[in-house]
Amino acid sequence: MTSGTGDDILWIGTYTPDGGGRAEGIGAVRAHQDGRLEWLGTATKAQSPSFLAVHPTLPVVYAAAEQRRKVQAYRRTGESGLEPFGEPQQAGDATCHVAVDPGARFLAATCWGDGQVLLYELDADGGMTGRFPAAPSVDPHAGLAPGEPRQSRAHASLMLQDGRIMTTDLGHDTLRIWNYEPGAGLVADHEVVLPYGSGPRHMVEHPNGNVFVLSEYSVEVFVVRPEAGTYELVFRGPATAGGSQDGDSAAEICLGPHHGFAYAGVRGSNIISVLEVAADGTELIPVKDFNSGGNWPRHHLVRGNWLHVAHERSDNIATFALDPATGLPGPVLHNLRTPSPTALIPAT
Repeated sequence: MTSGTGDDILWIGTYTPDGGGRAEGIGAVRAHQDGRLEWLGTATKAQSPSFLAVHPTLPVVYAAAEQRRKVQAYRRTGESGLEPFGEPQQAGDATCHVAVDPGARFLAATCWGDGQVLLYELDADGGMTGRFPAAPSVDPHAGLAPGEPRQSRAHASLMLQDGRIMTTDLGHDTLRIWNYEPGAGLVADHEVVLPYGSGPRHMVEHPNGNVFVLSEYSVEVFVVRPEAGTYELVFRGPATAGGSQDGDSAAEICLGPHHGFAYAGVRGSNIISVLEVAADGTELIPVKDFNSGGNWPRHHLVRGNWLHVAHERSDNIATFALDPATGLPGPVLHNLRTPSPTALIPAT
């Protein structure tokens, strides 16, 4: 085992018993140059820290305590330890995702249970100060189809290159774009409505400014493109080469090392789909589906030519080597046993 420098640490979001999981808190692993992951232990005990975000310049980690309606900051101690930093901040029902502004101005949290999008301003030490519920641009409980009211379910936020923030709403099939106003929080800019019942979940921004969106319910991919400051839907297609099965739900999407391929995870069928980024980043074309290496691929991460896939229900992270030319993975290179992993976040 190499000693490491601390720059190769990954924080592992998890479910603990209060969320039906088996972990004790935020996990820590070391990524070796040959792709293997080494379990370093529980960095800090926490209650269902299901998603994490890292401060862009300071050794501070933020966790969504999903079952507790809280967001908590942690400060790094040593190479792979964390300790609570400040008091937990009140959030919404089923707070499932957190993201940090690249300029370290604020933290955004999205709440699957009640549709809230929350903003916490950050001080110079990375501590959370003011809390600002975003004024929704639509009634979060409004019916979007006659006779069928649907609950807003905010799921993830993406910090855009132009400084705005995009959030997904699974319940309303909507992408919302916000502006940040200091001292006020998030102010609605505009929306992009996706097809009924698609359920947009996670997103990734291509270097050209287009955003790739993965839908949990319909297991599709969408491309939205900024035109004169307003995003428009320019592509819709299947997220997998073989089609989705009953009981499938899509989870995470990320880009490959050279942005020529995207990787979409599908729970149920337990696959990762390789998609070619085509037509100057305006299309996503499925190339091949492959077994994810476990049960319920909740989240995955590409680092260099390695793909790490976290499996919530089989308690493992599977690692694959990616072919730089084809984007395709080889067989499982390494399998790390770790309890109920839900997110893989680099420490730096």
